[in-house]
Amino acid sequence: TFPLALDVGSGRGYIAQHLTKETVEKLVQVDIAENALKNAIESEIPTVRVVADEEFLPFKEDTFDLVVSSLSLHWVNDLPKAFREIHQVLKPDGVFIGAMFGGDTLYELRCSLQLAELEREGGFSPHVSPFTAVADLGHLLSRAGFNTLTVDTDEIQVNYPGLFEVMEDLQGKYVLCMGESNCSWNRKPLLHRETMLAAAAIYQEMYGNSDGSVPATFQIYYMIGWKYHESQAKPAQRGSATVSFGDLAKIEGLLKTGKK
Repeated sequence: TFPLALDVGSGRGYIAQHLTKETVEKLVQVDIAENALKNAIESEIPTVRVVADEEFLPFKEDTFDLVVSSLSLHWVNDLPKAFREIHQVLKPDGVFIGAMFGGDTLYELRCSLQLAELEREGGFSPHVSPFTAVADLGHLLSRAGFNTLTVDTDEIQVNYPGLFEVMEDLQGKYVLCMGESNCSWNRKPLLHRETMLAAAAIYQEMYGNSDGSVPATFQIYYMIGWKYHESQAKPAQRGSATVSFGDLAKIEGLLKTGKK
């Protein structure tokens, strides 16, 4: 049971729909988009909504028992600082549970656009926001102060009729809950028609399915990190083991002979 929880980058409050009063007694939702909070879905949990930047959380140290964040941290400018902010507002023995888009997200779209721009315009600029690599995530969490880390990754593929439907979906209905356009300042504002047609052809040629559709991949990183407390389990001292890993090779032989 978590008396007080924080949802960082809550958007319209989708995570709150999956929490119960028996688990979370009170929830604070934080998002930098005021309109998203104004149109938040009602929840059975008592909720407070705060407009704030994830990199500058307006809460005292050691405030929350639980912090969650779902598919919003890829928008953050300074991810290490956001992790430090989350760690700071957690109570000792508090836990952070998060999910964010990873480095292979929309790689088909990115590659197709880059190849088309190189061919038609002699260079390219990013049209999809950059993503963090999974190899860096554990290090960033550890550097922020979290321990007993768990990091996992998953991939979801969604099939579309073609590139234009992928982009329409990302810029249309998903912009409200996913926002998978581009927040880079140095991007090109527009793509030429010929470049778009070339990208669509490349997308189909390189990644197309047998039924004529094209896949769009979303890679998701899941993470759990705890704030240190003296009651937490600690690793044994180096050299204190009583069994060698080399002895594991003998297990199969012992089982065959019926010995314990």
